[in-house]
Amino acid sequence: MQQGSVIQTGRKEGPNVWQFRWSEKDLNGQRVYRKRVIGTVEQYADATAVRHAASALISEVNLRSHKNRVGAITIDQLCEHFEQSEMRSGTSSWSVATQKTYRGYVRRWIRPRWGARTLDEIKAVEVEAWLGGLNLARGSRAKIRNVFCVLFNHACRHELYDRNPIRFVRQSAKRRRAPDVLTGPEIKVLVENLPLREHTLVLLAASTGLRQGELFGLKWRDIDFEHGELNVIRSIVCGVEGRCKTESSQKPVPMHQQLAAALIEWKKQCRLKAVDDWVFASRLHNGRKPYWGAAIMRHYIQPVAEKLGIQKRIGWHTFRHTYCTLLRSLGVEFKVMQELMRHSSLRSTLDVYTQAVGPAKRAAQAAVLSLFFAPPDLHVDCEMIGLA
Repeated sequence: MQQGSVIQTGRKEGPNVWQFRWSEKDLNGQRVYRKRVIGTVEQYADATAVRHAASALISEVNLRSHKNRVGAITIDQLCEHFEQSEMRSGTSSWSVATQKTYRGYVRRWIRPRWGARTLDEIKAVEVEAWLGGLNLARGSRAKIRNVFCVLFNHACRHELYDRNPIRFVRQSAKRRRAPDVLTGPEIKVLVENLPLREHTLVLLAASTGLRQGELFGLKWRDIDFEHGELNVIRSIVCGVEGRCKTESSQKPVPMHQQLAAALIEWKKQCRLKAVDDWVFASRLHNGRKPYWGAAIMRHYIQPVAEKLGIQKRIGWHTFRHTYCTLLRSLGVEFKVMQELMRHSSLRSTLDVYTQAVGPAKRAAQAAVLSLFFAPPDLHVDCEMIGLA
């Protein structure tokens, strides 16, 4: 494996540049010397920084050399090239959560089993049998299959291999059981028995369907109390601030008066309430970061739910599933549901139907909130949400 050399050269105009130089053999076995400009001396202070910037190029040169020498590269080498060019290049279009997921499946499952194999040794039937023998949920096995497929697509894109055998691997992602959802009375009793911080978080999650990263990514400037809207413009994943999952996720979310009142009450108790402060700013980090959602769920919300006799697996996404299920139980129009959930599409052609109007979305959200707080004998007014 060669590391090449880094030299600094001058130009007629402008600052000096850093060049990476290496050699490789052509198809006739003749050694060819190559070079590529990595950047200027203003961009990179020393050779170490240049080598770091050229890491993907070095990996590709060695892969190409290995391929010409033995006819194939290993999965370990492909994974390293994928990491260098897709994850560390700084130009990845994937979110932080996606990158973390890919790294996890590669490190935990793909490399231990297939790392030493060359690409031409990977057979669809063998991979399919391996996946079927894993003691994992179907969804997890399907994700491993999809990440493996992405790796081979990467190899084809960089001309390291000429086909993708994983395309022929069959693996269903159908759940063995439906995800748990909470009922209106369960949400009501849970909210009533939580401290103010958790009370506000659960009410916000259950009445808007915000994802965990979107909940903790809210800042006070994002809450428009005057117009009753939440502007979801960022997401916090693994402590890293990033963009929302999709463009549709950034649409404004209606905020019911009861929810606004809860947020105002929480703001009164907050030490950090400037427009650029996090709504749920962590005291441990002096407000520089929001609270860690998983810790709040594990140490504060789940224990209370168990004491109340709620025998269901509860996580932050449970409230999103619950919100969607309650909307459906109320007979809310599909288009309204899609916009409230901020999904990019709703089962093919449903996405091109007439746009839902603002009042319809607000009324649907109000109907969900009524299930949490209305007396048991109170009937939800169906005319209010256009279902009569």
